[in-house]
Amino acid sequence: MGQDTQTILFDLDGTLIDHFMTIYRCYRYAQDVLGLEPASYETVRATVGGSVPITMERLVGKENAERAVKLFRSHYAEIWKEDLVALPGSLELLKALHERGFKQAIFTNKEGNNARLVADYLGYTPYLEKVFGTGDTPWRKPQPEFTRHVMETMQADPATTLMIGDSPWDIASAATAGLRCLVVATGSHSIKQLSANDPAPLGAYADLAELGLEFFGVEIEACPA
Repeated sequence: MGQDTQTILFDLDGTLIDHFMTIYRCYRYAQDVLGLEPASYETVRATVGGSVPITMERLVGKENAERAVKLFRSHYAEIWKEDLVALPGSLELLKALHERGFKQAIFTNKEGNNARLVADYLGYTPYLEKVFGTGDTPWRKPQPEFTRHVMETMQADPATTLMIGDSPWDIASAATAGLRCLVVATGSHSIKQLSANDPAPLGAYADLAELGLEFFGVEIEACPA
């Protein structure tokens, strides 16, 4: 099924990596320093996706958001490696698709510099042409300008470009440029939730192993049950 694809844009958090515990600890740190009621892990996990400033405003209110974001970023710089996990098969899939000649990039709402650090640390970078993140442009997903910037930089054709993500943000980002989108249920949303999204993704899978096998015919390690 992947024979019509030339360019693949991967989301990062929840798609290639599990970084939620680190992210939660940073939000919790900001709330603790500000003396605010801490949000639960489940609340933070369900809220992230639209960049740190947006998520922070939802969690601590507009009046506290600016200071809280600074606290988040300072703590993140100290602990970003501690709970960082490459999702099973992520490196293997990137490598296999790279060897098949696909152009690949990371397209994320994680801050660009942080996303590049993660990609380097986990060994993803050799298989990528570019890493696009928040702060690299004035935009964030799902703003159409961000998707257009990525497509223009990659010199990609919408007809042969595929987005792979884990959330409605990714589906919406793909839709703004007429891209096909596949999603995996390794982030904050189930297959049922993702499949019911409007617009609907082209396909929804349990994990990268299922996606890789069914869409590209690539066998990689599955996520533990």
